[in-house]
Amino acid sequence: MSDLIIEEDTDISESELEDHADSCYEKLKQAGETVKISETEYRCPYCPRTKKRIFGFNDLLQHASGVSRGSQKRGIKDRGRHLGLVKYIQKELKGESIPENTVDNNEIHKSCDLNELYVWPWMGIVANIPVEWKNGRYTGQSGSKLRDELTEKGFNPLRVHPLWNFKGFSGYAIVEFRNEWLGLSDALRFEKAYEVIHQGKSDYFETENYWGKLYCWVAKDDDFHAENVVGDYLRRNGDLKTLTQYQEEEHTKNSKLLSNLTSTVEGQNMRLIEMETKYKETSVSLSSLMSQKDEMLQAFNEERKKMQQTARHQLQQIFQEHERTAMQLEVQRNELKQHEKELEEREARNENERLKLSYEKEQNERAILEQKRADENVLRLAEDHEREKEALQRTMIELEKKLDAKHALELEIRCLKGNLQVAKHIGDDGDDGDEEVTKKLHSIEQELKDKEEELEDLEQLSQALIIKERKSNDELQEARKELIAVLMELSSEASIGIKRMGELDSKAFIAAAKRKYMEHEVDEKAAELCTGWQYQLKKANWHPFKNVPAEDGIGHKTIVDGEDKIMKKLKNQLGEDAYRAVATALMELNEYNPSGRYVVSELWNNDHERKATLKEGISQLLDQWRMLKKKKRC
Repeated sequence: MSDLIIEEDTDISESELEDHADSCYEKLKQAGETVKISETEYRCPYCPRTKKRIFGFNDLLQHASGVSRGSQKRGIKDRGRHLGLVKYIQKELKGESIPENTVDNNEIHKSCDLNELYVWPWMGIVANIPVEWKNGRYTGQSGSKLRDELTEKGFNPLRVHPLWNFKGFSGYAIVEFRNEWLGLSDALRFEKAYEVIHQGKSDYFETENYWGKLYCWVAKDDDFHAENVVGDYLRRNGDLKTLTQYQEEEHTKNSKLLSNLTSTVEGQNMRLIEMETKYKETSVSLSSLMSQKDEMLQAFNEERKKMQQTARHQLQQIFQEHERTAMQLEVQRNELKQHEKELEEREARNENERLKLSYEKEQNERAILEQKRADENVLRLAEDHEREKEALQRTMIELEKKLDAKHALELEIRCLKGNLQVAKHIGDDGDDGDEEVTKKLHSIEQELKDKEEELEDLEQLSQALIIKERKSNDELQEARKELIAVLMELSSEASIGIKRMGELDSKAFIAAAKRKYMEHEVDEKAAELCTGWQYQLKKANWHPFKNVPAEDGIGHKTIVDGEDKIMKKLKNQLGEDAYRAVATALMELNEYNPSGRYVVSELWNNDHERKATLKEGISQLLDQWRMLKKKKRC
């Protein structure tokens, strides 16, 4: 079977990457043993022969993942092939991985001489690095490039230091590994891999023609004492140790650490017991105080309730009295209007009588004038009977005088009768009655005024109680804000703390970044993802919510809409943990700050996952104060 899976070398677009990866995955399934060489050895079927080498399972997965993400300078087609290799490894070879963070010390002991001297920290030597003459001195490739190549091969170097001398680049480089058993394991694999392909230390010193190959080995005592740039660097930056010495030092260091930890734990347990005892005593005292406070508050509320009931009852009585007085005043007003109407009618009748008398007088005067004319005519007609005329005239004059006196007397009698009737009517009503009505009206007005003043006093009392209650609530809110500010400065992992409502949990994005990126990129990428989604939460035009019936069947409740395009994309790309973190932050913002959508600090009970009461926050603050006070004494 061929070492490489050959494909037609044609370009593909970025959108065709997934399809090409699936095609390569199917071909690998059909090829069978192209990837797996033995139980512990694997190889990449897509890398050229000049780069082909033996991989462990995890090394092969890391290599394929790095190429598929474009971390190396490969084409889109090559990335698609390695992405198909990643799928093949995860689906067809799953369960065969070996944990990368563990190493079997027994295997190292078997494969190495425990008394052989190694350079510590563990270092490797790379020889025969290509050099080039430029500008009067020798130059070579950078250490970071060589480190990337070794990382791609799965040796996990920390740093690579090219070595220089007075002529320029010497062609040597020092590879640093981790200062632990894992680092030694990587260094030994590094040496063994190059020995297998005849590019080890012995091959380097025995070969006359290097052919541009790299020769690599682990630095030991002979390299340490060498009189060249390699020996100079090793003596400046390292020391010689046997594996037995390193093991004993590790054992001694671990024993001391274990002893110190044991002592620290015992001391912490004793302090914890003392704190628990004081906490119980304080809790009993605080419970008693809070009980007394609750009783006082209950008594105050009951007294306030009674005063409110009394005030309402008095107000009702005042309103009823006011209505009764208003009805009485209305009746009296109607009576006065009736009396006024009667007086107006009487005045009208008197006016009619006066007009009638005036008319009769006028008629009487007209009759007198007519009589005079008649007398003059009689005198002109009866000149002959002058005596008779004179006698008759005297008689007529006397009669006229008598008639005028009679009419005047009748008019005077009628006036006297009218005056008498008015006097009798006024005498019946009397001045005393008017004074009594006036006094009664004045008494009613005075009583109404007193009742209105009493009502005003009750309203002022009620307003004072409302202001006092509002002031108490404001003081409680100010105390809660001040407590939040203090606990934020004294942050701890206690049961009562401060929770920033609407802030994303970065742990979920770290887990997502570990699945998608290289180990050294996880922290940076997780921070970018978390920052980006925190910015998305602040967008006021994004409302991924929907209303569903409540669990009790009464009304509705608001939940995050899982069918929202952005939320579905989040779940597909970053997974369930990141989705739940964003959904939780959305619900918190919708509850605490739906309009502004910025993070709000809240007093929080971490044990019960709920908003903490002011009483719980004060208890927590007292506990921390006692701890700080005790530390200062110690």
